[in-house]
Amino acid sequence: MTRFGYTLMTEQSPPKNLVQYAISAEQAGFDFEVSSDHYSPWLTTQGHSPNAWVTLGAVAHATERVELFTYVTCPTMRYHPAVVAQQAATLQILADGRFTLGLGSGENLNEHVVGKGWPTVKRRHDMLREAIRIIRELLSGELLDWKGTYYEVDSARLWDLPEIPVAIGVAVSGDKSIEAFAPLADHLIAVQPERDLVTSWHDTRKTYGLPGESRVVGQIPICWDPDRDTAVQRAHEQFRWFAGGWDVNADLPTPAGFAGATQFVRPEDVAQNIPCGPDLDAIVDAVRAYWEAGFTDIALVQIGDEGQQRFLEEAAQPLLGALRAAAPKA
Repeated sequence: MTRFGYTLMTEQSPPKNLVQYAISAEQAGFDFEVSSDHYSPWLTTQGHSPNAWVTLGAVAHATERVELFTYVTCPTMRYHPAVVAQQAATLQILADGRFTLGLGSGENLNEHVVGKGWPTVKRRHDMLREAIRIIRELLSGELLDWKGTYYEVDSARLWDLPEIPVAIGVAVSGDKSIEAFAPLADHLIAVQPERDLVTSWHDTRKTYGLPGESRVVGQIPICWDPDRDTAVQRAHEQFRWFAGGWDVNADLPTPAGFAGATQFVRPEDVAQNIPCGPDLDAIVDAVRAYWEAGFTDIALVQIGDEGQQRFLEEAAQPLLGALRAAAPKA
């Protein structure tokens, strides 16, 4: 069955709110929860960016059933891969085996803060490949010495390992990244409902003789509100950055840059791409493209901190019922 998740959007909410939303989302019946991992919000109107790993540790303690994902962590610049491996192992223990490590090549917005510049796409992918290998080695529990192209690890070992191994998902966007990462990761993460991408991922894994139960995890923004005009205004104020596409989103360095790049995006432009308002059928229709493309797991982003708890209390359960009634059962 298709699984439906809730997004802990660190860019739009303070950490205590996020923990409460995680509890409410589990009570509402979501199957899993994903957390963004940012140093800065996309736009200053969002106004937040707490540390994702600290927040997820609190969420792991406060919840009992939902699976947890980073969506996604960049293990190449702001974090050394050896540190990510330790964080993932610890979180998996705290979550009693409910955690999946979602990885990606990152955005300039978050990674430039450590003063190492912003590499080309090819170099970022090369760095991510090496980082995943280091993380895998350390999660095995063995002592690791590593001297690679981008990283060194000196006599490192993880002393607290989870009983259930940490699965790794990786964000990809095309054939080159699929070829690079399908042999290294367990699950696919993608932001566009493209069937060819999903098919290519599964086919590539088959050529390497890898297991066929790989999950495909997607994400879609929505802006539920009893008043559609309010929803459209909120989506425009806080999520118009989404209109640039990931080629642009990966390279802009600051919230001010995103504000400038999207200054001519109109509310009606946002409403054409993001379902806004109280119509649950419209949200189901927007999500449908993901399961039709072969996605097994789909996380919803409810836009804005304002009204978030109301969404979870009033709309989440009927929306999940409508999604599960419409989604394929096998």
